[in-house]
Amino acid sequence: MRRILVTGGAGFIGSHFVRRLLREYPEYEVINVDKLTYAGNRDNLRDVEGDPRYRFVKGDICDRQLVDELVSEADAIVSLAAETHVDRSLLGADAFIRTDVHGTYVLLCAAREHGIERFVYVSTDEVYGEAPEGYSFGETDPLQPRNPYAASKAAADMLCLAFFASYGLPVVVSRGANTLGPCQYPEKMIPLFVTNALRDEPLPLYGDGCQVRDWLFVEDHCEALDLLLHKGTAGEVYNVAADNYRHNIHVAEAILDLVGKPRSLIRHVEDRPGHDKRYSLDWSKIRALGWAPRYGFDEALARTVAWYGDNESWWQKARSGDYQDYYQRQYGWRLEAAARQEGEL
Repeated sequence: MRRILVTGGAGFIGSHFVRRLLREYPEYEVINVDKLTYAGNRDNLRDVEGDPRYRFVKGDICDRQLVDELVSEADAIVSLAAETHVDRSLLGADAFIRTDVHGTYVLLCAAREHGIERFVYVSTDEVYGEAPEGYSFGETDPLQPRNPYAASKAAADMLCLAFFASYGLPVVVSRGANTLGPCQYPEKMIPLFVTNALRDEPLPLYGDGCQVRDWLFVEDHCEALDLLLHKGTAGEVYNVAADNYRHNIHVAEAILDLVGKPRSLIRHVEDRPGHDKRYSLDWSKIRALGWAPRYGFDEALARTVAWYGDNESWWQKARSGDYQDYYQRQYGWRLEAAARQEGEL
């Protein structure tokens, strides 16, 4: 295994993973294909663009001809290209079905055609749906996605496993917990709250804020993907988590404390439809391979908040253009309604 094709490598987790491969494996070459939609950002990898082992290709994983050409050059694929945000999927699911489902199918077909040595598909804990209190989902539990994003990822998971069962394609599926860290597009909760707080703007917190998430630092997530690329068993699914459970409201409070802003910036707004109350994964399977997270929640959050504080030009650029239209559609009316309820309007 010498040449790795990473799809979606200009995104949040993808850019960290590309950098890890180049850092840890001097003999590897990395091809990064990314469509550069709103969340893809070549600035995330400016520091490696001069590396002769790295090549960037702007392209869509739904483009059969391009995918076939790139896969023919690769020994392994790590697939991170996806539409990933639940809120956007509720506003319109078309792009999620196209990229997450059809795009994955195109990649799988090319991987089968060219005899790829390993295909790692990066999925999400959201495919399991809402976890009952006191229960952590294992890899063999049924999938019960409750929003279009989660459904699109679940469909892609099943395609990957079907290609293993039907054609012997050496796929490995990872299902990761909520990930935080530098370079995450500010539509997601933590970068949204951090950048809003830095601008002294309200933090739109859905409902009562008592939803529970397990938070995984991006460097830990990438180390797990590295392990699965090299030592995961073909045809298997691995949960990747950290046991860093926090209520959303406590995450918001911790962010405000770190940036020195008042907790009065928290604004409870109307919840989104079908909002899962709790996610929880049993990750003993990947632990048995020798992986465990290195970062606790407090350190991971502090590192993340510090990065956004030091990189204002990055997130100001990310929050321009299309982002403003999305933000108004998703939060504008919610914030106005909350302000009226509190007598501010």
